[in-house]
Amino acid sequence: MAETDGQHGIWLVVPPATGLPLLLGAVALIAVLVHVALLTNTKWFPAYWEGGAKGKVAMSAPASTPK
Repeated sequence: MAETDGQHGIWLVVPPATGLPLLLGAVALIAVLVHVALLTNTKWFPAYWEGGAKGKVAMSAPASTPK
């Protein structure tokens, strides 16, 4: 069997039935922790999730080009 990138060896130590759920669970846990940190440490993120204040955005007039 030809060696492709050297990453296949991990599955000789950890079976995929164990390793993949652990990997995906760790990614999901990190994502949840980042969202909790944003919710507890910022003022704008909870308002963003709740829809926030819907203010009008002023649009600037297009710049005129000299002729």
